[in-house]
Amino acid sequence: MSAETTHSQIAFPQETLAEVNRILGLFPEDNKKSALLRVLHIAQAEFGWLDVPVMDYVARLLHINPVEVYEVATFYSMYDTKPVGKVKLEVCRTGPCMIEGAEKIVKYIEDKLGIKDGETTADGVFTLKTVECLGACGYAPMLQAGEQFHEHLTEEKVDALIEKYRANPRANYMGM
Repeated sequence: MSAETTHSQIAFPQETLAEVNRILGLFPEDNKKSALLRVLHIAQAEFGWLDVPVMDYVARLLHINPVEVYEVATFYSMYDTKPVGKVKLEVCRTGPCMIEGAEKIVKYIEDKLGIKDGETTADGVFTLKTVECLGACGYAPMLQAGEQFHEHLTEEKVDALIEKYRANPRANYMGM
């Protein structure tokens, strides 16, 4: 979705709604909020990002206040509350990765793609985002692109990743 796109009439397709309802059925009737993280993942996958109308829709589905959804969506770095590129390069910025050169890798990606942390390339392919711990301290510095983890990063490895993802943005998902 482009930056100008908003979700005017938000609704999951029937198949997706059936999956959401299946998930909701796993929780007690008085505690549907417990499904919030999973439903936000589904909404982000379906709509590309979580703008206010999408978050309001999720709140309605879970019968909770919209602010409860906003709090969660803005707290966790895995959720996007503004449009992102087809490939999100999420570089770990916590201690072990920084000691091993994550700051240098972030600067290299910024220079290579002509964007800063939090920005998306003009062609809409890449978004660069620094995030908290990705749980792979022994493999620092590292980044996550979609479902793929890339470890022991060097400038050469970053060049290869950018080339790979530019040729096939869907390659950042498992099985691709």
